[in-house]
Amino acid sequence: MSENTPTPSSARPPKQGRTGLKSTGTRKAASKSNRSRAREFALQALYQHLVGGNDAHAIDAFTRDLAGFHKADSVHYDALLHGCIATAADMDLLITPLLDRKMAEISPIEHATMWIGVYEFQHCLDVPWRVVLNECIELAKEFGGTDGHKYVNAVLNGLAPQLRALEVAADKAGGAAAAPTAPPIRGIR
Repeated sequence: MSENTPTPSSARPPKQGRTGLKSTGTRKAASKSNRSRAREFALQALYQHLVGGNDAHAIDAFTRDLAGFHKADSVHYDALLHGCIATAADMDLLITPLLDRKMAEISPIEHATMWIGVYEFQHCLDVPWRVVLNECIELAKEFGGTDGHKYVNAVLNGLAPQLRALEVAADKAGGAAAAPTAPPIRGIR
């Protein structure tokens, strides 16, 4: 074949569907909402706070200079960063009973992600509890260790009925009513 001869279509790799996901299962940057981006920047800022003990205002100034910050919901970012730092001790009191190890042994990424989840459960009532849970799982998948998202999921799922009792109960009741039981299949034992 010459340089100008088109290659047969069978030689091309199959087209990938536009799912908005990377091969790792995390969302591509283009498919992220402004609030999702705000959570990412807040996670990075909270990590700096947990690991370095840096001042919230210094972290805030640094984070706002990062590439892509202009695409984030800065109001939500502010609420998460400053709200999580201001209520950290109270949030840790809620999280600690659900841990299977000491808080000091929790990855700073998982710790910060759980803070974001607890903060949103308590203060961002416009965000449905399942969205909070899913967003935090995505953060832990993208930035955390291999199975850190499973740990974050377990802890936040344990706190949701306590922090969003009515919403969780209504959601579960609605889900139970929407999923009728299938009749038994005849002839199969």
